[in-house]
Amino acid sequence: MSDLIFIAFDSEQKAEEVREKVLAMQKEYLIELGDAVVAVKDANGRIKLNQLMNNTTQGAVSGALWGTLIGLIFLNPLLGMGIGAASGALSGKLLDTGINDDFMTGAASALKPGTAGLFLLVRKMTTDNVLKDLNARPSTKRKRPLFAKRSRATRRPRRKQRPRPERSYRTSRAQF
Repeated sequence: MSDLIFIAFDSEQKAEEVREKVLAMQKEYLIELGDAVVAVKDANGRIKLNQLMNNTTQGAVSGALWGTLIGLIFLNPLLGMGIGAASGALSGKLLDTGINDDFMTGAASALKPGTAGLFLLVRKMTTDNVLKDLNARPSTKRKRPLFAKRSRATRRPRRKQRPRPERSYRTSRAQF
């Protein structure tokens, strides 16, 4: 089960520093990430998401490569490269991998202007080593499991069962 962790910071630089530290921990196999995004709220209240990977450029490069190869078959590799790059960039723009962008934008709206937050989608981690290092930095952490069952305290209370009326299963006999 994956966990979504949101950590608020006073500045974008601190959030980027912690993200780099978490990525270094991933290379040491202490943590396995699904996504790591820095959300920045500027002084005007606009939210900017700094994604780990840019899907648009990755799609354009991949589309240009495949378009060139297909264009070679039809003896026009430049046209194939152009069409492939455009379609790859469009598909990369529409593709949303990792944490949902709308969710991150909504959650980051709670940040104060001029601050930043770090969203981590954690698949696996060695909890004691990772949290020991993250607790050394001043921040505000919120963690919640994804797709977890709601606890009894957060569930809607059940309706009270009304007592059922007793039914009589006797049948009346008609005399003729």
